[in-house]
Amino acid sequence: MTDILKGTSIIGFARGAQHDATLSGVNPATGVALEPQYSPVSADELAQALALADEAAIPFSETTPEKRAAFLNAIATEIENSVEELAARGPLETGLPEARIRGEAGRTCGQLRMFAGLVEEGSWVHARIDHAIPDRAPIPKPDLRCMLRPLGPVAVFCASNFPLAFSTAGGDTASALAAGCPVIVKAHRSHPGMAEIAGRCIQKAAQDTGMPEGTFSLLFGSQDLGQALVEAPVIQAVGFTGSQAGGTALMKIAAARPQPIPVYAEMSSINPVVILPEALAEKGETLAEGLFGSLTLGVGQFCTNPGLVFLPENGTEDFLKKITELVSGGSGATMLNAGTASAYQERVKELSDSAGVTTLALSSGEGAPAVFLVSQEAFANDSSLQDECFGPATLIVTGPQENLPAILAQLEGQLTGTVHATEAELAENATIVRALQNRVGRLIFNGFPTGVEVCPSMVHGGPYPATSDGRSTSVGTLAIERFARTVSWQDFPDAALPAELQEANPRGIKRIINNTHSS
Repeated sequence: MTDILKGTSIIGFARGAQHDATLSGVNPATGVALEPQYSPVSADELAQALALADEAAIPFSETTPEKRAAFLNAIATEIENSVEELAARGPLETGLPEARIRGEAGRTCGQLRMFAGLVEEGSWVHARIDHAIPDRAPIPKPDLRCMLRPLGPVAVFCASNFPLAFSTAGGDTASALAAGCPVIVKAHRSHPGMAEIAGRCIQKAAQDTGMPEGTFSLLFGSQDLGQALVEAPVIQAVGFTGSQAGGTALMKIAAARPQPIPVYAEMSSINPVVILPEALAEKGETLAEGLFGSLTLGVGQFCTNPGLVFLPENGTEDFLKKITELVSGGSGATMLNAGTASAYQERVKELSDSAGVTTLALSSGEGAPAVFLVSQEAFANDSSLQDECFGPATLIVTGPQENLPAILAQLEGQLTGTVHATEAELAENATIVRALQNRVGRLIFNGFPTGVEVCPSMVHGGPYPATSDGRSTSVGTLAIERFARTVSWQDFPDAALPAELQEANPRGIKRIINNTHSS
């Protein structure tokens, strides 16, 4: 599907008006504003999008799983049909290479199809049935059945660093639509053209598969639009990927509503890597090479970037020499936008100026890698050293291994935690692993945190401030549960129950019946 970018919002099956076109994508390599300019959504257009989502909420929630799956699959097909357009526009708006855009398009389509399969399979609703016992003494037991049902309209905020997989048609949108929730997306200012292309794909898929008109809208606007979306009584949940400041601001707005709503925000993580002595002795230089590759992947602009490394007190010479050599020889690259580049430079300077911190290596130029060294004592005494540095920089902390459990226990919540060790070391250091486990959403053994596999068992979440709710994930099939709530039916006639709870199990899903798992 190829079309000329219009620079207007997508409101249900219509397009917004062209007015006050003041928002533009900017080529981060040249600083030149890109055409077209985008019109911020008007108050009337926002009200229309919200009203359409409200009207669509019940009919969309009642679409059959087969129809909803067909919708998700159709979105994936439309994105595949638009890959050339996305691959041309993406590098201009983000500085990311064409290969990355194509890969991210594949990941986005894979996510959509994964959720389509989940919806068709059906057991995600966690159906439970407890049959009545009318002659139970002293009180009869009623018939009770429960399952997950969609929350209602969801507001999704696009991420800057993933213009497809965590944006308009990304994981939040896919999981919310799969749950049966209409979605209103706020486009990110850094890649409005990619947002419009993906939004067009969703709009066409919704029309072609007969979804209610308000199932999807895409809106362009400023921070005021984001606040208005979260405050709108129609919205029942929020999906957000971005800064800690942005995420916590949305959380406060959502909590202050007359009806507070959940905000599922992925925010800040420095992803600690622990390297134990035997692993360091066996493959110190190889580990340094692996760290450098993970650190500089995508100019370090991943939420899983390894920004903190713990080394033993002794035996670090080869590792430190190698990582210093690699970083010193590394080159910079264009970052996502001017704001990201400026914030990275400021944070690198803060680390350089921090008491007790030694700069091992710092390349020159935008997006240049950096590596710093600090003692355990200095790290423990300065909480600011835990602040995220969004870019290719890492802080190495050295000191006695026996102190690690206590230091790890004091870390903020993280998306990932990595341990490099021999299997014998791993078994001998259960306290380190346990301390790390309590602070992260994903534990990694002898690997590096960059690279998030999209599959049912992935957890991309973690305790605050990695995410606003450490019980959830934004990647993998469990993400659908963020946008659903449990409803119970008591003594309802069989014909009035959802198909998933009817006695004959017409959908053929796995259920728990009288505390026993059905086949």
